[in-house]
Amino acid sequence: MEEAVKGSIRAMVMDAFPRPEADIRTYSPLALAFVGDSVYSLIIRSMVIAKGNRQAEKLHNETKKYVSAAAQARIADALRDLLTEEEEKVYKRGCNANPPHHAKNATLEEYLKATGLEALCGYLYLQDRTDRFITLLKEGIDRAEKG
Repeated sequence: MEEAVKGSIRAMVMDAFPRPEADIRTYSPLALAFVGDSVYSLIIRSMVIAKGNRQAEKLHNETKKYVSAAAQARIADALRDLLTEEEEKVYKRGCNANPPHHAKNATLEEYLKATGLEALCGYLYLQDRTDRFITLLKEGIDRAEKG
């Protein structure tokens, strides 16, 4: 696996809590989605707060527009044609995962697409390529919002 980018969050975590490096290609798609869910949420929350300081409830309500399974599925659909072959494989592994449950307010298809997006996010984060995910996410959000 690639060395952590100096100054990246992942590098700081690895410095503070050193562990033997593992080949992330062997991680289950649900493990990648587990990490990706948090990273995705942090990116979205950072995007929302960057628009200006507001009451926490207003920040939360805007954040919900992007973190629901249905919203993530729309974003995933919008950015699919931008994925490299490697990214597409990770996304599909996430979509084909067999989660033990799915969101109450989403269809199974939406939930699996959201899981695929989160798996991709986790994969790129663990490779210190969060910048690539942010680029994809920005374009996906722009496309999804345009319809």
